[in-house]
Amino acid sequence: MTLTHVIKLINLPALTRDAALAAFLPSLAILVMAPMAVLHAAEAPSSAGSARIDRQALVTRHNIEWNDLKGLIPLGNGEFCFNADATGLQTFGGNSMSHWGWHSFPLPEGWTADRVPSTGTFQQGRSTGPDEFPKDAEALRTWLFDNPHIMNLGRLRLCGKDGAELEPKDISGLTRTMDLWSGVQTSAYQIKGAPVRVETCVHPSLDAVVVRIESPLVASGDLQVALDFPYPSLDNGAWAGNFDRSDGHKTEMTVPGGGRADFARVVHDTSYNARLAWSPGSVIRGGGTEHRCYVSATGENRLEMVCAFSATKIPGELPTVEKCFEASAVRWKEFWSTGGAIDLSGSKDPRWQELERRIVLSQYLMAAQSAGSFPSAENGLMGVDPWRSQFHMEMVWWHLAHYALWDRYAMAEKALGCYQRFEPNARALAEQLGYKGLKWGKSVGPEGRTAPWLGNQILLWKQPHPIFFAELEYRLRPTRETLDKWAGIVQGTAEHMADYPTRDEKTGVYSLTPDMPPSEQGITRDTVFDLAYWRWGLDKAQEWRERMGLAREPHWDEVREHLAPLPVSEGVFLNSAEWPDTYTKRAEGHPDPIGVLGMLPPVKGVDPEIAHNTVLKVWRTWNWNSTWGWDFPWMAMAAARVGEPQLAVDALLKDVGGKNDYDTRGVNGGWYLPGNGGLLYAVAMMAAGWDGAPDHNAPGFPADGSWTVKWEGLQEAP
Repeated sequence: MTLTHVIKLINLPALTRDAALAAFLPSLAILVMAPMAVLHAAEAPSSAGSARIDRQALVTRHNIEWNDLKGLIPLGNGEFCFNADATGLQTFGGNSMSHWGWHSFPLPEGWTADRVPSTGTFQQGRSTGPDEFPKDAEALRTWLFDNPHIMNLGRLRLCGKDGAELEPKDISGLTRTMDLWSGVQTSAYQIKGAPVRVETCVHPSLDAVVVRIESPLVASGDLQVALDFPYPSLDNGAWAGNFDRSDGHKTEMTVPGGGRADFARVVHDTSYNARLAWSPGSVIRGGGTEHRCYVSATGENRLEMVCAFSATKIPGELPTVEKCFEASAVRWKEFWSTGGAIDLSGSKDPRWQELERRIVLSQYLMAAQSAGSFPSAENGLMGVDPWRSQFHMEMVWWHLAHYALWDRYAMAEKALGCYQRFEPNARALAEQLGYKGLKWGKSVGPEGRTAPWLGNQILLWKQPHPIFFAELEYRLRPTRETLDKWAGIVQGTAEHMADYPTRDEKTGVYSLTPDMPPSEQGITRDTVFDLAYWRWGLDKAQEWRERMGLAREPHWDEVREHLAPLPVSEGVFLNSAEWPDTYTKRAEGHPDPIGVLGMLPPVKGVDPEIAHNTVLKVWRTWNWNSTWGWDFPWMAMAAARVGEPQLAVDALLKDVGGKNDYDTRGVNGGWYLPGNGGLLYAVAMMAAGWDGAPDHNAPGFPADGSWTVKWEGLQEAP
């Protein structure tokens, strides 16, 4: 029996689950302090009466078979990603990117570092509207938006003798498989009639790509590998970066012997290192530029190599190619064998295989590129997105919250450390704007400075997120250590939430103004989702204080109890009372009204009947072609909570063109990872349930026999 089950059996109706835990901590100390992994291993939550899921069969039936020569499959370890084309390398496209690999161009002429606002804004005083940048600082504004940006660390390509570039017409008979169970991509094809076989993977703990090439063309010298390094670029073509520019960056190559070369890279203020190790019998030579070299293995049919990247000097020797492939297989087998799993293969609904494919591939994609030292960009580690691959603080939830429900929370912890790392930035921003507490930024890179955008200070729904993450962790690890870890973040976040609303002196009502809703449709006041999230966040922050033995903050209660009511018209929620056209002219983009009882659990002040009516109204009237990938799981969460499981499934599989497509790799919309993360959170809820869910298996799926849902290792959602 898990700790969660013990708590549910405590018959103390006057106390909440968490208060009950606090009261019984002394007697439950042994259970509380036991490693949660041990508790989960003893009895992982699962669907009632079901046999154990054959996880290898579940996973491998969705191995990626993709014979598009230029189609890119992300191979990664969560921190580093090598995007491989069908040749097994990056011959026709693909980037090597990491969560630590960032670059900034020099400041524009006339600007010095001491004049750059560390908060990303020149605004002084409380927000009254959009964040406006000084007109005489447009060059700096552009620079702040563009920098820092993620960068391509280097490229590995197949080429012919003397570095001759291969062309697509040279490749024939292509078959490619990505084996999810081992993390290895295998490509087989012919080049001008000669067979070529390439196996590729990424090491689980080193930021390194591992390659094994077998072909008689290797022995004859007609097939070799080029490694080259680009000058950074914001363009995102087949490769990110300018590989033709030789000035503006520096590459020092040293060859100490023993089948190894080291590279020291300097690009403006950015520096990093690379190491290439190759199989015996191979040789390396320069390529006519300091930024390119070639590896060949004349006389041998096989060429093997490991190419590692690092922000610091790489110590010691790299493991052999064989050891790397073994490590990859061990890592991915362990990943798939632990944490959550959902098997839909017994279902009668013919869509089961597509939904299961999306679930499996989303797990892979997030583990490969969204489980590192910082939150993910919307394009993950696949390329440079329109926001320069800075991560949006309102989207952190969509990238990382699912890990808690899939019992893989450890994979999110490094990235969630951004809240502690950015605490000084958040406090400085609040102080600059005349607020208390911690005001979280919008679009940031590793330094935590917000890129300029008109809605930075008034897009409010990013503010309660750290309280949500604190609560997710506490549900998994209800210990004093967890309370202490998040205490300062919860306190500072709530302080700002209580200070931001404006009080009407006549009515005593506190309003969120100015307020840009998640849909970003404009600037108004008291938007429906923000009002609900504010209520939930302030309630939970008070609960957090009580768990720590502290008194409630009276002002927080004052604000929470007198917040403006959620806007309602004709029995459904509106985006804002100022926007009565919510379901006509404004029925596009993110459908914010469904989030108040979907992503969010029940909150006092949110009428469940109105929430139900709202879900049905949005489903009927919304322009779903205008939405984004995470809107469909958002709808599924809401539909499940209000008792519409058929609608929940239909939302996840709704055909609206590209926005809710999952390509051959499983990438939502071809580039948009928030959709993948949102899908994982939604299906975990639908399978394992949520606090107060109907007491039967898979309460978010239809109970009419069309869906057979086997699951294990999942956690209930709040």
